[in-house]
Amino acid sequence: MAAAVDPCASYDAVLVSNAGMRSRDGAWLATDVWRPARGGQPLPGPFPAILTRTPYSRRAAPGRASHGTGMAWNSGEFWARHGYLGVVQDVRGRFDSDGEFVLIANEGPDGYDAVEWTARLPYCDGNVGTMGTSYMGWTQSAAALERPPHLRAMWVNQGGSDGRVSTVRHNGAMELRWLAWAVCFGSVSREALADPALGAELAGHGRAMGEWLRRLPWPPGGGPLVRLPSYDRWARALYEGADDEELWASPGLAPARHYARSADVPTVYSGGWYDSYTRATTDAYAALAPRLAGQRLLMGPWNHGARTMDLESAGDVDFGPAAAVAGSGLLPPGEGTVEGQLHLHRRWFEHWLRGVENGVDRDPAVRLFVMGGGDGGRTPEGRLRHGGSWREAREWPPEEATPTPFYLQPGGGLARAQPPAGGGASELRFDPLDPLPTIAANTSSLYELLAPPERVTLDSPLALMRSLVVMGGSDQSTRPGVFGARAPYGPLSDRPDVLAFASEPLPHDVELVGPVEAELHVSSDVPDTDIFAMLLDLYPPSPEWPDGYRLNVADGLLRLRYRDGFDARPLEPGTRYRVAVPLYPTANRFRAGHRIGLWISSSSFPRFDVNPNTGEPAGRHTGTRVARTRVHHAQEAPSLVRLPVVPA
Repeated sequence: MAAAVDPCASYDAVLVSNAGMRSRDGAWLATDVWRPARGGQPLPGPFPAILTRTPYSRRAAPGRASHGTGMAWNSGEFWARHGYLGVVQDVRGRFDSDGEFVLIANEGPDGYDAVEWTARLPYCDGNVGTMGTSYMGWTQSAAALERPPHLRAMWVNQGGSDGRVSTVRHNGAMELRWLAWAVCFGSVSREALADPALGAELAGHGRAMGEWLRRLPWPPGGGPLVRLPSYDRWARALYEGADDEELWASPGLAPARHYARSADVPTVYSGGWYDSYTRATTDAYAALAPRLAGQRLLMGPWNHGARTMDLESAGDVDFGPAAAVAGSGLLPPGEGTVEGQLHLHRRWFEHWLRGVENGVDRDPAVRLFVMGGGDGGRTPEGRLRHGGSWREAREWPPEEATPTPFYLQPGGGLARAQPPAGGGASELRFDPLDPLPTIAANTSSLYELLAPPERVTLDSPLALMRSLVVMGGSDQSTRPGVFGARAPYGPLSDRPDVLAFASEPLPHDVELVGPVEAELHVSSDVPDTDIFAMLLDLYPPSPEWPDGYRLNVADGLLRLRYRDGFDARPLEPGTRYRVAVPLYPTANRFRAGHRIGLWISSSSFPRFDVNPNTGEPAGRHTGTRVARTRVHHAQEAPSLVRLPVVPA
């Protein structure tokens, strides 16, 4: 298996531009190949190859989009300089590749063809690995379901698993980032690049993305994508097709439903506790590790993006120098320190593609960063010093993590003891026209384009983007600049559509590692509404934070018509139901003196689409209703949050 090259050598790199391949149906898929070289001349090899398939442009050249999750251009050169072929391909229908782009629809067959085309290159030794973040994680999982014979290993960073459960839709709701993605990245679609007027129009819609999300549902024949009909079709299918069983069973959108046929190749699933793919990453590992050899899980405190592994912060929260993989101690003793995330990637592929005995096959199966334990001060950049440290486990969730109920109490308490008999219920009033603002969350691509400065020419309209919400952790209190917030500003818990529960100050540290679930007894006066639940680490007041700090740790939302699965069933007004609301998994240490908080509402906008409370078909409602929803906390109807407590 080992290539006839020195794995420790350093090479020059040359680019074979647009060496594209033909897919099985004849579509031209534009592909760049970075080759190891000496003196400017490519070497004959043969070399192993690292393949990345991207919708964000294989090259960051003038007129192209360069997206932070892409990392394609730089990584192709990186691999060539380390003795690999760095192969980077535009997916079907994007940039220089033929065909119509439909989100994640064609990545399985095209991915198979790309792996096998790469393996047949005369300077390839037949060993192909794949890597990439976000969409490039989806492309890998889809290709693996096709079992290309020359696929040897993968590194899936922040990829999908079951898009109906989370990451595209979310327990019945729509993650609106995908509509923003369609508009903003549609502005550099093949169609827009060929028609500057169309590109300018779409870029203008991207600058008004927040307003377009407020105006949902977009009428038939209207909306920001009306002049880009191919994108309009798939975006509407995702938004309006909540009950489309065929769509959500497709291998591209739901690889989890097809894992039984996935290629048996060593794979790292990596992600972050504040990533939009947190649940998908851990779900993928948990499903595949018992079936396949060489599966690994790596979870840090990071938010979304290809470079976040090299950062110490996520949003407004700092986790200390151990949070970045560089110098993190993730290598075995005697192997030095990690230089950066590509160093970890390279170590993985050196073993599985070249046969280098570097101990990768003996690494811990699960490596996790447990957030928290810091002094709670303020960094010079204004971030909360939350801290954290790494730990290892044999499985996910760790066997020592015990699901432990904390019961909602009358008066807003949260405790291990069950509530008293006759403990009653708390009511929230939710108006869809005034949804709960998303201050910070596990999100990505929820972008709004910015207008370019005067007299400045940009290569791409995507050169100036900002997220509508904080990607990561932040104090859950509104302030000027928070999308959807208005005066008077203050903690979200002050709103009439939020029920806040909190433990007493903790007498000792409490560590949570694993999935989180709220099991609630609820009733409402409408045929459908949402339950949104957020777990918080509530800091006490301090000189740096006089009002304390309300740090979001994990959250999740359930559309109640889907309380028993994806067979939609309306609510009977006034009837009490027991529902399970899955929050994203987490790993956090709550320090002594802190409180564990659980806030319950019926929305989080613009992270999720707003439920109109009318029970009308998804994405096609014609009006809204105010909902009055009761969360019960009595011994006969105990509501709780189940936390994965790790013994001290």
